[in-house]
Amino acid sequence: MKRADLEQSVKYTSESRALKNPGKIYCKDNYIYVNELYKGVHIINNANPSQPVREGFIIVPGCVDMAVKGDILYVDNAVDLVAFDLTNRQVTHRVKDVLPEPAAPRDTYYYGYYNRPADMILVSWQEKK
Repeated sequence: MKRADLEQSVKYTSESRALKNPGKIYCKDNYIYVNELYKGVHIINNANPSQPVREGFIIVPGCVDMAVKGDILYVDNAVDLVAFDLTNRQVTHRVKDVLPEPAAPRDTYYYGYYNRPADMILVSWQEKK
């Protein structure tokens, strides 16, 4: 993904998505946040645990980790660390190039790091079929 596109990529959508490749789970108040590896974060309202409601999704390309403190979700956006306000549902801060790029899948080796254009950021992996 181009660096300029990465910096505009984190956003909230009220469209819920199916869980396909879940990662970490974080619970805060009546909400459950589930990382969808390399895609973003599911927001699930768990006020009624017998009937959880998928409220939306935060699109975060390259996301594999997250943490919550107060009303701020801290999430990796590939190589950047992003602070996302859960109340206003918007990015409040970005620290560029502080994280390593997403690691290659197990038992693979990636040669493209040395070949890709300087303005491109690795955000995910896909299995070639």
